[in-house]
Amino acid sequence: MIYNKKKFLVGLSLFLMAVFLFFVFEVYVPKLGTETKVLTYIVQEGKGTKDIADDLEKQQVIKSSLFFRLYAAVSGQYSKLQAGKYELSSSMSIYKIVGRLSSGDVVSFKITLLEGWTLKDMSHYLQEQHFYSSKSFIESTKKDWSQQFTFLKDKPKSFNLEGYIFPDTYKVYPDDNVDALIEKALNNFNKKLTPDLRQEISKQNKSIFQIITMASIIEKEANKMEDKKIISGILWKRLKNGMPLQVDSTINFITGKSDGKAAIKDTKVDSLYNTYKYGGLPLGPISNPGMDSILAAIYPKESSYWYYLAADGTGQTIFSKTLEEHQAAIDKYFK
Repeated sequence: MIYNKKKFLVGLSLFLMAVFLFFVFEVYVPKLGTETKVLTYIVQEGKGTKDIADDLEKQQVIKSSLFFRLYAAVSGQYSKLQAGKYELSSSMSIYKIVGRLSSGDVVSFKITLLEGWTLKDMSHYLQEQHFYSSKSFIESTKKDWSQQFTFLKDKPKSFNLEGYIFPDTYKVYPDDNVDALIEKALNNFNKKLTPDLRQEISKQNKSIFQIITMASIIEKEANKMEDKKIISGILWKRLKNGMPLQVDSTINFITGKSDGKAAIKDTKVDSLYNTYKYGGLPLGPISNPGMDSILAAIYPKESSYWYYLAADGTGQTIFSKTLEEHQAAIDKYFK
């Protein structure tokens, strides 16, 4: 009797072990086959777990609708599967697929906007990469976003968002329109420009628009943070003393050229962005600056320098105290 009981228990244990291993195999091992089935699968709002499981089995993504539902129930994710568009594959196990559907890991793509790009640069990139049309992006930047974002209140309403599209990588979904990208970039800017930074700007009796305009110039003038801070100090000092900024990058913004130095004939062009012809800051930002340039504009470094020169191809910035020193640097690096 005892022997039979032991035999039964051993048999039951082996059976349960076999069931467990079979369950693990079904849930954690992907569907086997010579070809990998990949598809974009849409979970409609209100669609039940059974319908989803049956669909995926029918489309040969999973081995078993039953085990899909069993695992979803056992793992507590049965009622957590979210609507949306997903990229699924038969090389994924039921465990991974249920995890993706319950976490809402829907299909998305990444858009990387670089520091120093103008809105025109960004619009070309978005169109070339088939994200959004150049026209729709530019049109969205002309809308009035100031009701949603207070940092835009001191920006002239007739101006677009040049300077305010914060350079970063953004996750965007297929159904998002271009406004969604703009909103993400502005939200990012809003977070980066902390209350402490806004308070410091106000304390200096400057506007956010002035700071971003200066930062947009600094972004184009240097790569290293230390150089940016010194250049910021030079430019603010020139403004304070009634000197023209005479910055080549503002000329290149007008002409669309990307040369390190502006041609002499281009410095004669009649534009309020021409800092050779007109005093003060240019009409508005000339690029979309990164955080280093914004910080440099807010916290300039005082120095005895009045001039600087970006040495072509070296990444080095040559600083000069006098016009004679500056001219010597030009002769040396731009023969």
